[in-house]
Amino acid sequence: MQIRLNGEVREVNEGWSVQELLENLGFHARTVVVELNRSIVRSSQFNHIELKSGDEIEVVRIVGGGS
Repeated sequence: MQIRLNGEVREVNEGWSVQELLENLGFHARTVVVELNRSIVRSSQFNHIELKSGDEIEVVRIVGGGS
């Protein structure tokens, strides 16, 4: 099925959860913020939300820093 990930169309497996998508991309749930169809998803829900064809997902990696 197709989703839009960070603005690009991607093929993913039917029935994947947000967590499975992140794992496939090599992301750890604690290091990203996920927006699904313009709503922020809590990391505690990543395993419970199944992706659907046409979903729009933005994944932003959290980067620490400072001086």
